[in-house]
Amino acid sequence: MNLKRFIPSAPCPAVAAPARRRLAARALVVAAFLAVALGGCYLPVLFDAEVKIMRGGYYEMDFDGYLVWVPLYEGLRTGKISPAEEVEKVERLTVDLTRDTAITDTGYFKLGRFRVRWKKSGDLLRVKSVTFLRRNETFIGIKYVKTTGLITLRGAGIGKSALKRLAAMGLDTEGELRVKTDLPIVEHNATTVTGGEQKILTWKIKSLFDPSPKLVLELR
Repeated sequence: MNLKRFIPSAPCPAVAAPARRRLAARALVVAAFLAVALGGCYLPVLFDAEVKIMRGGYYEMDFDGYLVWVPLYEGLRTGKISPAEEVEKVERLTVDLTRDTAITDTGYFKLGRFRVRWKKSGDLLRVKSVTFLRRNETFIGIKYVKTTGLITLRGAGIGKSALKRLAAMGLDTEGELRVKTDLPIVEHNATTVTGGEQKILTWKIKSLFDPSPKLVLELR
């Protein structure tokens, strides 16, 4: 996927309520609303993601794309955040993002958008669950339940009212998620499935309103 076709942190509470309160009331309300509605403040707007889940519990997750920090985007879009405030907030968000050692590369683009490369691998049987970007900013999550022997991959779920609010701001998402696995597939809603013993499931996301990816695999 060509990520050059770009489409038009401190944790959320820390940025929404900085020591010097210079955001207008409307921007604060928007930030609070989205923090609750989305479970966080980052939204993928263009991405290419690949996940590998193999027998024995080995996993790899790789995300390459653009994330928008919604309160910053909305503040800049409405003129509630000045260029000087933008610089300050970008610095804080960059520090926040780079605390995650799985992020190998990041840089600010514009209008609250950050280019991010995130990669993690390990033993799912040991860690039990892994999420991108973090627990309160989940875009993709994988969970293993020992008692059932099932591994479940889910994309973030966003309520319809929040989706409409994001769309009204001019935000959308587009990307592709691929999952490679040699485990038995119990359930999925992928766009396509190819391969033999090792299958590749592909989700082509064209809109915020597309169904959230779901995949259930059997480890036993």
